[in-house]
This record gives sequence, structure tokens and C-alpha cells, in this order.
Amino acid sequence: MIAAPSLNHILKRQMIVLFLLAFLMMTYLYATKEALPPSVDWFESGMGLFGGLALFLAGLDQLTDGLKMAAGDALKNILQKLTTNRVMGVITGTLVTGILNSSSVTTVLVIGFVTVEIMTLQQSVAVIMGANIGSTVTAQLLAFNISKFALLPVAIGFFITFTAKREKIRYYGMMLMGIGMVFFGMGIMSDAMAPLRTYPPFIDFLEQMQNPLLGILAGALFTALVQSSAATVGISIALASEGLLSLPAGIALALGANIGTCVTALLASLGKPVEAVRTAIVHVLFNVMGVLIWIPFIGYLADISIAISPVAEGLEGVEKMAREVPRQIANGNTFFNIANVFIFILFTPLFAKAAIKLVPEKKKKKEVMITPKYLNESALEVPSSAFDNVRFESVRSIELIEEIVSILRASVQGQYTPPKEKLHRLYQNVRILENANLIYLGKIRQLPLTQRDSLTHQNLMGTNTMIEGIAYTLQTEILDIVTKAVNIEYQSSETTRSYIRQIVDKTLYALALTKKGLKEHDYAAFEEILEMKKSYKDLVNKFMQRKSERLVGASKTYLEVVKIETTFVNTFYHIYHMNRLLAKQWKKEHDLLEEDKV
Repeated sequence: MIAAPSLNHILKRQMIVLFLLAFLMMTYLYATKEALPPSVDWFESGMGLFGGLALFLAGLDQLTDGLKMAAGDALKNILQKLTTNRVMGVITGTLVTGILNSSSVTTVLVIGFVTVEIMTLQQSVAVIMGANIGSTVTAQLLAFNISKFALLPVAIGFFITFTAKREKIRYYGMMLMGIGMVFFGMGIMSDAMAPLRTYPPFIDFLEQMQNPLLGILAGALFTALVQSSAATVGISIALASEGLLSLPAGIALALGANIGTCVTALLASLGKPVEAVRTAIVHVLFNVMGVLIWIPFIGYLADISIAISPVAEGLEGVEKMAREVPRQIANGNTFFNIANVFIFILFTPLFAKAAIKLVPEKKKKKEVMITPKYLNESALEVPSSAFDNVRFESVRSIELIEEIVSILRASVQGQYTPPKEKLHRLYQNVRILENANLIYLGKIRQLPLTQRDSLTHQNLMGTNTMIEGIAYTLQTEILDIVTKAVNIEYQSSETTRSYIRQIVDKTLYALALTKKGLKEHDYAAFEEILEMKKSYKDLVNKFMQRKSERLVGASKTYLEVVKIETTFVNTFYHIYHMNRLLAKQWKKEHDLLEEDKV
């Protein structure tokens, strides 16, 4: 299986690409330095362009990280609950992406929801459409050209990050610092390109970008390389702010960025379940078709952008372009994405059907052993989403345990030897899933986690330990007891069998409550497990009292049966007790969350 790159890996790859580009550019310039005009310091310009872009990308990454830490859970819940129809899906996708400043993070969350069947593929189409609109927020912010004030939020954000006592306040500091770095990087890029105003070859090159196909191709290639559409649009706005880039060329580059950003979604889906690949395909289909239908109308799109953008009165020539075109590019990019949503929103079912057609369901091979279903590597960028994946995988393990219990109960009730090979295979499957969970939790631990995330991490570690412990107890102790009971020629009374059934059923109910608590974040389910203690203990005491009253004058065979029955009951009570300890830990998390709200 091919592991998809996380966004941190993408950022590292962006930096490698930047340094390679800078190295190649410097090598070429050194080889041709005699032909260069003395008015341009190419080393300084190249250093400013690539260094500014590096600061821009690093700031964007820090801003997104801060937002994920401060509001990741809330935004994830909004995305999960407010996608009841296609219009709400678009609004929600726009809102979440606009706040997170990253369509990639939104796509990761959507892929996770589709994989665990919380969201349908058709619902994901609307959210992805909205994410395209939300991604234009960055361009709108960049068009304000406030780079000369950029170091102020950097300084304030740095101070807040390293002095604030409350964790959430520190994340706000990270966000502020990230915003400052984005605008500071933009300013450096803009200053670095200012001398190129008088360099004819460069001006000729930019004029060629007015050819829509060339502009779109350049935007798509650059975005695919650095895997950030914001970087492409940012450079376009930086060029425009120096009067170097015309509006049609800027719009063509922005359209190309919409195609290039699909590469991130495709890479994130490599080696993932069919649902994840289909979601990525939806992203590609929507963006590519949206660009294709607008190619003949770029001139009209430019006219619309001019009509809805402010005019710089009293300026002419390059100065007028430098003042007006950045906002026009940003507005054109936003209008293009909003218009595409209105054009395609009625066809969301067709996009879903096309994705299913292009990525058919794989024929499942008959497997003896199980494989993890929800441990999506790309979800590691959003810890709350990654934790949900562990929860869903743990629920699968509990379902296997329920199957083991059902087999053992049927064996002891029907007096037949349990299928040991099947039970062993089920136990091995539990171990496989729990080991995979532990490895995945180890990867989550390497991420920057909030205090709440750290507590959730501990609880999920405890959950995995408990689940495997229960499976081991059933596989060894209970299986041994059931086998002995079958081999003894003695039939328990109906009253005794009734007690045993009730005890086993209570344990199964506790496991079902644990599943509900994990899957639905339902802390009331864990509370109910704690409240079961008295009724469970009373039932066990009544059973033990009945057995003790019948020991007088009992035969040797009956004494052996009593020993087996009491061990069976005590072992199941121990399994319930393990559930209860786990419920206490999850309730503790809930209580801390409630205190934090206060």
C-alpha cells in the first residue's frame, strides 16, 4: 500500500522544490551573467522571490495549524452535522475552508467522513464545491497589500505564543504570527520583483501568460510543484502589485491553480479505500470541468472582475495597474468559483455517479485475517479526526468480541464443543486491529497536541489495552471453562442458566454501551456503564448465594460444576469491571471538558 503524504510532508516537499528552483535559477544566471543587464541584481531578486515564498508557505502552514488546534473539533462537528442537503453542504464547505484557510484540510475531513459512512459521496460533492469558494479567502486577504504592517502581527503573535498561560490563547498567537508571516513573505516577493519592471525579456514572458492556455498550464504546473494554490495566486497578486501582470494573465494563472491543487487530493487518496479515491476524483472532475468551460470566456470574466472591483482614481499606467489588478484577480478568482457552484450544484448526483463509474468497487479477496479499515494516514493532520479513526477501529474490535461471546454462550447453553479455530481467528483479528491502532496512536503522538488531545490519546491507549485484555480473557479462561462444562455430563438447572444468561447479557450490554460511547462521543453511555455496578453486583451475589445453599451434601460432579459456573460468572464480572474502569476514564475527560467550558 502506498502511504499518502501528510500536509507536513507536503510542506517539506515545497521547501525542497523551492531550493531546487533557486539553485537551478542561480546556476543559470551565473552561466549567463555577462548577458544580464546591470540594473537587475539577479541574485538578490531570486533570493527575495524564493525566500519570500518560503516565508509565505511557512506562515500559511502555521496559520492553519493554529486554527486546527484552536477550533478543529468545532469545525469538524460543523462539517459533520450541517451537510443535510447540497446547499448547506456548499455553505459549510465554504465556511470551514474559509476559516481553516486550507481546502486540503477540508478534503481530508471529508474523505474521513465518507470512509466511515458518516457522509455520503453525494454530500461530499457539495462540500468540495464550497471548499473551492472558501479557498479564495486567502486571495482576498492578500489583495489588501498590508505587507508594510506585517511584522506587527508577527511580533504580537510571537509574544502571545510564548507568554500566554492558556493553551487556546497560545494557538491564537500562532495564528496571528502566521498571518504576519504570510503578508511579510508577500511583501518580500513583491519587492524582489520590482526591478523586473524594466527587464524586457521578463515582461515579454509575462505577456505570453495572457494566452489562456499558457497561463493555465503555468499555474497548474507551479501549483502541482509546491502543492499550494494560495502560493500561485499569491505570486500572481505580488506580480500584479508591481504592475507586471495583466488581469487576463492573472486570471489564467488562478484558473490553472484550481487544476494544480487537484494533485494534492489525488496524492492524499493513494493507497486509500475506494471512497477516498472517489472523493478525490470528484475534486478533480469539478475543478477541471469548471476551468474548461471558462477558457473561452476569460475576457468576459476579466470584464466582470473590473466591474465589481474598486477603481483607483487619479492614477495612470503601471501605477493604476499596480493598485487595481491585485483586487481584480482576487475578485475574478472568487467570482469564478462561486459561478461554478451555481452552474454545477444541480449535478452533484452526476458527479457522484461519475466517480463511482471511474473508480469501481474492488473485488474483495477472501481473507482469513482482518485489515484496518479506518486508519487513514492523511487524517493525521487533524488530530480529532485521527482519534475518530481509532475509535471506529476499536468499535470493530468490540464487534469481534461480541461475536466471540455469542459463540461461547451458545456453546455452554447448548452443551457443544466451541469451534476453537474460529475463536482463535477472531482473537487474532482483534490483536491485528489493536496493534494497528497502537501504531497509529504512536504517529498521532508525534503531532502537536492540545491538553484535551493528550487526554483523549491516553484514553484510547487504555481502550485498546482493555479490548485486547477482554479478548485474551475470553480466548483463554472462558474458552477453557466452556470446554470443561461441555465435557461434564451434568445439566444445570433452568434457574442457574437464567442467571448466567442475565450476567452474560449485562456484559454484552456494557460492551454495546462502550461502542456507542466511542462511536458517537456519547458520554451518557459511559455514565450508564458506571450506574450498572449495583444491579450487576446484586445479580452476581444472588447467583453465588444460590450456589452456596446447594453445596450441602453435593456430589463430586456437582462440586465440579459449581466451580466451573462460579468461575464463569466471576470472569464475566471481571470483564464488566474492565469496561467500568474505562468508562471512568472517559467520564473524567468529559468532566474536564465541562470545567474548561466554564
